[in-house]
Amino acid sequence: QVQLVESGGGLVQAGGSLRLSCAASGRTFSSYIMGWFRQAPGREREFVAAISWSGSSTYYADSVKGRFTISRDNAKNTVYLRMNSLKPEDTAVYYCAVKIGARVEITSDYYYWGQGTQVTVSS
Repeated sequence: QVQLVESGGGLVQAGGSLRLSCAASGRTFSSYIMGWFRQAPGREREFVAAISWSGSSTYYADSVKGRFTISRDNAKNTVYLRMNSLKPEDTAVYYCAVKIGARVEITSDYYYWGQGTQVTVSS
């Protein structure tokens, strides 16, 4: 059974930092692009960042570029999202997922999803 488990969310003040982790089990995803998405209340799920299987290519939404860093450790089957300079508008549930389609930023091109971890940024 494939499972993705996110962790590391929490409550942080604006300007603070968090590191999210996404641990995969049930199979290895070392050959897949992995992504992070987020969903705020009343809004659609949106792309945040993605990373190639080797880690040599990364992709970011304009809203997080320069503040967030995605990385992965294939030996641990884990993907990370380092979030710095957090803003109240970053408040959302953050999800990790496995990309199986062609497009990096499109939700429907991802298949396996975790249950999400809540990030709340206070002003």
